[in-house]
Amino acid sequence: MSDPAVPTFASVAIDCPDPLALADFYSRLLGWEVSADDPTGEWVNVRPPSGGPSIDFQRAAGFVAPTWPDPAVQQQLHIDFDVADLAAGHVRAIELGATLLDVQDTFHVFADPVGHPFCLCAA
Repeated sequence: MSDPAVPTFASVAIDCPDPLALADFYSRLLGWEVSADDPTGEWVNVRPPSGGPSIDFQRAAGFVAPTWPDPAVQQQLHIDFDVADLAAGHVRAIELGATLLDVQDTFHVFADPVGHPFCLCAA
């Protein structure tokens, strides 16, 4: 029996200047569905079709993009995504608007359209 006091992971929220636009990028990258139930447009999420944790996007007034690897503005967080074909995933990310930041043997580091770093990792 599980302990009802132990939390489960439900989502990660990412600050951004335009929640719907950034949700659209991740929706296309991951093949997930956009859910924009907040009529104010301040909060949008993408959900995996099979269920599980979502990625949420919230409007942040005065948003300042991370400059990683330059330490001027720390990355704050990054998300790792596994991909079966790293080369094909790389091309897909760039075509969708990601910016390449670094290439390693087993993972590539990108910035999403507003500067948040994320990695595609060889599965």
